[in-house]
Amino acid sequence: MSHLHETTIDNLHVKLFKTRQELGQNAGEMAAAKIRELLQSQEVVNIIFAAAPSQNEFLDALAQQPEIDWQRVNAFHMDEYIGLSEDAPQRFGNFLKGRFFDKVPLRSVFYINGNVSDPKAECLRYEALLNEYPTDIVCMGIGENCHIAFNDPHIAFFNDPVLVKKVDLDLTSRHQQVHDGCFASLELVPEYALTLTIPALVKAPTVFCMVPAAHKAEAIYHTLVDEITETYPSTILRKHPNATLFIDQDSASQWMKEASFASK
Repeated sequence: MSHLHETTIDNLHVKLFKTRQELGQNAGEMAAAKIRELLQSQEVVNIIFAAAPSQNEFLDALAQQPEIDWQRVNAFHMDEYIGLSEDAPQRFGNFLKGRFFDKVPLRSVFYINGNVSDPKAECLRYEALLNEYPTDIVCMGIGENCHIAFNDPHIAFFNDPVLVKKVDLDLTSRHQQVHDGCFASLELVPEYALTLTIPALVKAPTVFCMVPAAHKAEAIYHTLVDEITETYPSTILRKHPNATLFIDQDSASQWMKEASFASK
């Protein structure tokens, strides 16, 4: 499967595809190859997954990849709402369980619990797990306001001292959940969540970032063009030594207007 264009911006490897289906398939194949490579030299691989419709094609493709010993893979997710019912389909743990975790025989799945009485204790519990099982791969997306996980610009810190924290979600993030069809109205979207911080994500040796669709075009533009700053949290990916950004023609549309190439 050929991509339309490939480039590197600062350290960030960028791969452009015609459709989100091609994007997801290629990302799934690349992630699978990395998992197989790591399993040749280590007993267990630890992976953090994002939960969002933008990840659907990638997760579907990854679940279908052959010759992966999933029983040697531990899975984490990167954020969770506070206050949704345990069976709510919008809970990120439930989303990933249905889309991926139940489709492959993983060694362990470590869920963030957004309904505990003591969120601080839950953050410390999950941080301890991340330290016990150091992350090998992060599979992520980018939000409409350039957030990664739920590190919205107003609480995004490149040098955050913790790995997991409670955050309040900005209006752009909450509106995105409505745009994505996850909630019927803004009033139904929780205002708080637990999230892995930026250092928890970028400390992974390998990052795969899948960002299709037209409503992410502005975020991709800022990610690739603007100064690396917490105002646009996803710009930190341009400093990562081994991160790959997968985009389609829709999400790349604003950036392509300034880039020195034309799509085929």
